[in-house]
Amino acid sequence: MGRPLALVPLVLLLLPMAAGPGSPESWSWPLDDHAVGEKFDPPADRYGAGHRGIDLHGSVGDSVRAVAPGRVVFAGQVGGVPVISIDHGGERSTYQPVRARVRKGDAVRAGEVVGTLLGTRSHCPGPCLHLGRRVGRDHLDPLDLLGTGRFRLISPDGPAPQPPAGVDGDLRRPVGGPITSPFGMRVHPLTGVRKLHDGTDFGVPCGTPVHASGAGTVVETGYAGAYGTRVVVRHSPGLETTYNHLSVVSVSAGQRVHPGQTIARSGTTGLSTGCHLHLMVVEGGRPVDPMPRL
Repeated sequence: MGRPLALVPLVLLLLPMAAGPGSPESWSWPLDDHAVGEKFDPPADRYGAGHRGIDLHGSVGDSVRAVAPGRVVFAGQVGGVPVISIDHGGERSTYQPVRARVRKGDAVRAGEVVGTLLGTRSHCPGPCLHLGRRVGRDHLDPLDLLGTGRFRLISPDGPAPQPPAGVDGDLRRPVGGPITSPFGMRVHPLTGVRKLHDGTDFGVPCGTPVHASGAGTVVETGYAGAYGTRVVVRHSPGLETTYNHLSVVSVSAGQRVHPGQTIARSGTTGLSTGCHLHLMVVEGGRPVDPMPRL
């Protein structure tokens, strides 16, 4: 009788352990088009000023998805702001302002829709999802768990989505279309003078929506000689983008814009051979090649 008893501990050790809750090693993006706005800036103390998460720009009605499997522990309002909190086993994710499609106690899968993005009660200039990450009372940076790849698969059916935003301060393409003239020295097609082409030309039809390449403030709109009608957006001290040869301008000086926001429509104003967008990136007052930033 002694030998079977001796085998029991060995058998138990060989059985697979039940899957218990544990913090996931990575998160998936809660919005399909993730344009990162304000980033994590933890406060110096529990009650101090800071940014306890990240902002992802979106549109009202966008589906908000769970970043990882877990269980809903809160779906209600905090200070009048609709909030969802999901426990992932050691860590929690929070989403606001979101109209919940789940209730407290619901189990959710990674990528499952838990609500829709609202446009009210948001601290962003436009609609945005504030995504938080907590362990106990400590706030952590969600970007540490989110994949930051610059490419994603899209469906070939339906309208084309907005170009994905870059991460770590990168910019996004303001329009689609082929590059018809890159940054660099060239002979100007109208003047015949060899000089620096100080931006990148994208071949798009007149009237194509032009999107802001990043969050910033409009510092100039209007007619600018050879550049035609243009918009200038300042993203940070020493970094601006300009959008040239426009047909229509949809913003005004002093206005805050978010990545992907429609700010104008392409055209052929100024010294131009046809409909296109001439995009410039200006760093420290000097034009640089836009493509490494896109």
